[in-house]
Amino acid sequence: MAFGYRFWKQQTYYLDKMSLADLVKAYFTYPAIQVYILFCVLGIGLTVAWFESIWTVLLAVAVTPPIYALVWYVLHRYVLHGRFLYKSPQTANLWKRIHFDHHQDPHNLSVLFGALKTTLPPIFLMTVPAGYLIGGPSASAAAMAMGMFTTCVYEFCHCIQHLAYSPKLSIIKRMKKLHLAHHFHNEQGNYGITDFSWDRLFGTLYPSVDLKPRSPTVFNLGYDDGEAERFPWVAELTPQKK
Repeated sequence: MAFGYRFWKQQTYYLDKMSLADLVKAYFTYPAIQVYILFCVLGIGLTVAWFESIWTVLLAVAVTPPIYALVWYVLHRYVLHGRFLYKSPQTANLWKRIHFDHHQDPHNLSVLFGALKTTLPPIFLMTVPAGYLIGGPSASAAAMAMGMFTTCVYEFCHCIQHLAYSPKLSIIKRMKKLHLAHHFHNEQGNYGITDFSWDRLFGTLYPSVDLKPRSPTVFNLGYDDGEAERFPWVAELTPQKK
């Protein structure tokens, strides 16, 4: 991971200027991805060491992706797109790093990946207790491993959605279309990244830009000049564009 950190510090990555091969290299050298992979391997090892029942392990693995998708839908919609974090000097920098910067500069890979301090706690909290309730320690470890694997898939698909690359698979094409609409047309919808079933269930899915008006806050998430005057902390941390 030390190599990955040094490699990343020396590079500048903009997905709209990268090839798929460039992305693969950047992806696997990013320290957070390496941590997710290590935890995934650890979870598999603990599942084997504590193994009790194949059925509880399989059930824990099966329920993790929909739980994961629901938790990230709620976080994305109500926390990342909420306005309460930037209204406090204690949380303004957190909000800027985890989402404002990404909407300001959607193709910048350095702010697309989540920081470990903001991603690992939710992953553990959504997987470990659920797995334990299903089947004790082995199912808990299996759920954690699946959560880490799902995160790796989520992050890679998120990169593909901003990459200068036309996906061949129709399912990836649809993901990319829906996510780019969220970034460049109207941010109040299409909150999913790889799974849009919760958008459909809660009425926030719009499969065509014709179904929703263009949002004036799609890039600033409502943090405009007026809000910056009232709550200046994000503005103070944001370099002015020349």
